[in-house]
Amino acid sequence: MLGDVKASTLEHRYGVPVLVCAPDGPALRDDGELLDVIGEASAHQAELVLLPVERLPAAFFALRSGVAGNLVQKFVNYRLRLAILGDVSTQVTHSDALRDFVCEANRGRQLWFVATEDELNQRLAAAASPG
Repeated sequence: MLGDVKASTLEHRYGVPVLVCAPDGPALRDDGELLDVIGEASAHQAELVLLPVERLPAAFFALRSGVAGNLVQKFVNYRLRLAILGDVSTQVTHSDALRDFVCEANRGRQLWFVATEDELNQRLAAAASPG
């Protein structure tokens, strides 16, 4: 597992060390896989993890499952920010609760859902600019 996580790369974007996870890495189905990513981020002193939506299990999008809450709480506990990269419009269309969760997350700084890396870069640039 950890060998797959090593395919991640560290990039500095607008002064923020970002661990960019490979889309073809293991799905984060359990705490072990999740902690592998968090450990990799910590080893690189990343502040933010960019995680492709493909790495999330389907249960993440069923909020009642608790998978999303567990994943986000782990990142909070380890003082890491998370950006989920990819199109979640289909999942959001089918769940009002998920739509509200995504909208609320995008208002904060801990968890962002971004469709593209350009969108992430715009958010980071806005956060980095004074005023």
